[in-house]
Amino acid sequence: MGISCKRNDEKKTATIQVDGQFDFSLHQAFRDAYRDLTLPGTHVRLDLSKTSYMDSSALGMILLLKEHTDKLGGKITLVSPSEAVNKILTIANFHKLLPVEN
Repeated sequence: MGISCKRNDEKKTATIQVDGQFDFSLHQAFRDAYRDLTLPGTHVRLDLSKTSYMDSSALGMILLLKEHTDKLGGKITLVSPSEAVNKILTIANFHKLLPVEN
């Protein structure tokens, strides 16, 4: 359970994976996962394939990540959300805000 981040500075990509419940208890670990991403144009892939649950604080954390990547001129893609997580993203209209890869 938790957050992991795999970076490839050469390709300006990072994949952040959330394993288990994505809620406020992961706030610091999630922030730590992207805080050091400073290369302009970085593309962050937020892998939600192992995320079983997401609450409103997780949506807020995704918005903070978006703000961070926007400052870098980068982008975020939400990757492989489970059916339950995808439903939450849809209700919150995140599909209109960020690309989602199923």
